[in-house]
Amino acid sequence: MRIAVPHSLGRDEVRRRLHGRLPEVAQFVPGGLAEVETGWANEDRATLLIRAMMQEISGTIDIEDTHVVFTVILPPALSFVEPAIRGAIEDKGRKLLR
Repeated sequence: MRIAVPHSLGRDEVRRRLHGRLPEVAQFVPGGLAEVETGWANEDRATLLIRAMMQEISGTIDIEDTHVVFTVILPPALSFVEPAIRGAIEDKGRKLLR
């Protein structure tokens, strides 16, 4: 699943904001029932690994000139929650850029 969140901040400003706020991604997962690992592959790509309910969700956050692109790989057993995850990422992704 690919979710592009538009911005008009410029790449440098998005980098500054996301590098400082990446740990907040753990709050995207409701209930605090998940283990969340985040890191930076390079200055424009963050990596995510979420483990919950015996499932693993991986993904990336890519900083582009006019969008921040969240790519999430859902296991088949969790495909039914894709609409809810998409909505949460769109909402909270915008909040990360504030």
